[in-house]
Amino acid sequence: MKLNVHKIDGTKSEETIELVSSIFEIEPNEHAIYLAVKAYLAHQRQGTHKAKERSEVSGGGKKPWRQKGRGTARAGSSRSPLWVGGGTVFGPRPHLYTLKVPKKVARLAKCSAYSLKAKENKIVVVEDFTLPEIKTKKMADILEKFSLDSKKTLLMVGKNDPNVYKSGRNIEKLFIVEAKLASIFDIVNNDTLLIQKSALEEIISNYTKN
Repeated sequence: MKLNVHKIDGTKSEETIELVSSIFEIEPNEHAIYLAVKAYLAHQRQGTHKAKERSEVSGGGKKPWRQKGRGTARAGSSRSPLWVGGGTVFGPRPHLYTLKVPKKVARLAKCSAYSLKAKENKIVVVEDFTLPEIKTKKMADILEKFSLDSKKTLLMVGKNDPNVYKSGRNIEKLFIVEAKLASIFDIVNNDTLLIQKSALEEIISNYTKN
């Protein structure tokens, strides 16, 4: 599959770039995508949730009242889980949410995600560009020329460019990431992939050399 390389003004140039079939034209495996996204989201959790159990709540050392004679239920501690201010029964404990995804499955998931986007014509290749200054309006104008101003868009760049990143970080539906750092969730969670030429070349290089 060949795609035209667009100019920064949104028009097509005469230059084309070949999308490697082993990355962008495979039969998508939706279960692999599911496993990879599930693992990614799980790894975003800190796992620091904690509730104090009966032995960890302060107080309650003294028996609230005598065992018999009051006509009420017996009580040994004011920190019983039945009491207000008492400990929690089987409360949450800190733990990791690590999910392991085999390398081959993770690779299949990313290639499947790229292939889905290519199949739906949601990959746009743009020439490498930078911005002379940090200006949100200039980045917004670029998106408007590609008719992407109202779509969730992932701009994949070849290398970190502070001017490009800072110009786009306040645009609600635009997400900017280096190609080598793009996660499966970044690809799936955005409607359109706007990929700089050098970023696409890096993606192809990384997946064909392995």
